[in-house]
Amino acid sequence: MATAPSAASRIAIVTGASSGIGAATARQLAAAGYRVVLTARRKDRIEAVAEEINAAGHSAAAYQLDVTDRAAVDEFASAFKTIGVLVNNAGGALGADPVATGDPADWRSMYETNVIGTLNLTQALLPKLVASGDGTVVVVSSTAGLGTYEGGAGYVAAKHGEHVLAETLRLEIVGQPVRVIEIAPGMVKTDEFALTRFGGDEQKASKVYEGVPDPLTADDVAETITWTVTRPSHVNVDLLVLRPRAQASNTKVHRDR
Repeated sequence: MATAPSAASRIAIVTGASSGIGAATARQLAAAGYRVVLTARRKDRIEAVAEEINAAGHSAAAYQLDVTDRAAVDEFASAFKTIGVLVNNAGGALGADPVATGDPADWRSMYETNVIGTLNLTQALLPKLVASGDGTVVVVSSTAGLGTYEGGAGYVAAKHGEHVLAETLRLEIVGQPVRVIEIAPGMVKTDEFALTRFGGDEQKASKVYEGVPDPLTADDVAETITWTVTRPSHVNVDLLVLRPRAQASNTKVHRDR
């Protein structure tokens, strides 16, 4: 059973909440009793998700935010005295080129969003998490942060950086009333991840999941995040790797065809 959040720690902030894992996590945390703040660059999308959550009888607000803009992040953070949960979900992949021909601009963009974005939000909100007396930082990384694969070096490098950030933060704040949880999903089929990675090329995006029986869904990951967040305060799920049954590793996937 999920543990109801305490009054001092009922606010949960979810980045990258306009679609996919972020939107699903916002819905599920709201259903678990949190007052959810959805952030993303696409204002119309997060407002629509927030309206849906509120219509279901829960509590949600939307705030347009680019996690790579530190001044905007600091302004956003200043609105809160305490928060209970920060879900660093904003990120994503661009391209699948080999190291020899990869676009440095794509590499830089992935690092800025996945690593610096996570750093910005975590730094700005860590004092608010400590002030709650019972805070949780969730970093949604990837199995790419634990092992590499051909054509993925830029994304893999960024996710390795995000993994190290979470691991190091946990060491540095031990003794503070804040948990650091890392969720590392494998193959998740969402509406936008692969499509964004391949610049809107639907044919390339569809091939990622072609023949794979039951890849993970955004709800699968969101349910896992919510489960870790709602464990008793003394329980820290340091690292949870989540894959579909058809995926044995980043490079070993069963396909029916």
